Amino acid sequence: MSKRKLAILGSTGSIGTQTLEVVELYPDHFSITVLSAGKNADLLIQQALKFKPAAVILCDQTAYEKVKQELAGKGIEVLFGEDALVDAMKRDDIDIVLTAVVGAAGLRPTVAAIESGKDIALANKETLVVAGELITSLVEKHQVKLLPVDSEHSAIFQCLAGEEANPIEKIILTASGGPFRGKTLNDLLQVTKAQALKHPNWTMGAKITIDSASLMNKGLEVIEAKWLFGLEYNQIDVIIHPQSIIHSLVQFQDGSLKAQLGLPDMKLPIQYALTYPQRFENNFKRFNFLDYPNLTFEQPDLQVFKNLKLAFQALEEGGNAPCVLNGANEVVVEAFLQDKVGFVQMSEVIEETLCQVKSQKTLSLEDYLQFDLESRTVARSLIERIK
Repeated sequence: MSKRKLAILGSTGSIGTQTLEVVELYPDHFSITVLSAGKNADLLIQQALKFKPAAVILCDQTAYEKVKQELAGKGIEVLFGEDALVDAMKRDDIDIVLTAVVGAAGLRPTVAAIESGKDIALANKETLVVAGELITSLVEKHQVKLLPVDSEHSAIFQCLAGEEANPIEKIILTASGGPFRGKTLNDLLQVTKAQALKHPNWTMGAKITIDSASLMNKGLEVIEAKWLFGLEYNQIDVIIHPQSIIHSLVQFQDGSLKAQLGLPDMKLPIQYALTYPQRFENNFKRFNFLDYPNLTFEQPDLQVFKNLKLAFQALEEGGNAPCVLNGANEVVVEAFLQDKVGFVQMSEVIEETLCQVKSQKTLSLEDYLQFDLESRTVARSLIERIK
């Protein structure tokens, strides 16, 4: 395997930092061309000095000024803004782009990278949720690889290796159930931000942790899976698996099931996406069945965790509905983290936003961006009424 040149979008987040840990294990196989971050100037400076990328890009003005000053004379270009990030994806010295930015902000740079012939290691599920039809058509047009990084989608991807001639009957995405598994709707009325941020199995950023607690993360993964694997909404199931050992399963038309198992550690799916189709030796902790003698499963409660139900409905409706769902969700999660809405109210705002934004089936990139903006505006207006 020749040395691959990487751009990591969102390098200071949970996935980004773990990606750099993987890269560090294989210095003969990977080099860093571009790192991007939002506001975490201090960590980006540390990463830049260690990995020596050609360029770093920030989306916060204050952070940009600090990084520019600290990296002056280091031979690293320091850039600012979304347009700079989009332009950077066109560089010739990038082979693969790992997109780990949070939310719909990953859409434009991902499109630019695909159009420039770059393979995509996708940890930013919102890109496919917002504009799955557009992204998959561009991937086909430009003949690039779209490699899933989410543990569930990586599991499906691994289960499908060598099965190209065998039709999928359905896939089963597993979910831990989050910190509120087994709770009633009344219980959720009392949920605090601190409680929602305590995931039982995974260490993640605040936004995805809240999404996991509400099961919206699983809903977004359902929509992402539709586009990654060319499925219909009724070919995707979700099952609660509290131990997070079976990361997901594929059922083929003969009834056979294939599952991918492992400890809950994101470095493994990150490594698989970066090294595909090879599997590199590593020293990650190994799974032992004797440590997990009981693997359990249960149905998700769609009446209590309404976000998952809304995601399935948006997928079935198609068009701009998933885009609207995602935009509203990003707004309500931010509001919840700022104590502006309650946990249950998040679902109420998302559902009402879906009702208020006009449905549209055929969309361009600009249409997706416009509906993303409109859904956020509607959701913020609804939150203001709650206050």
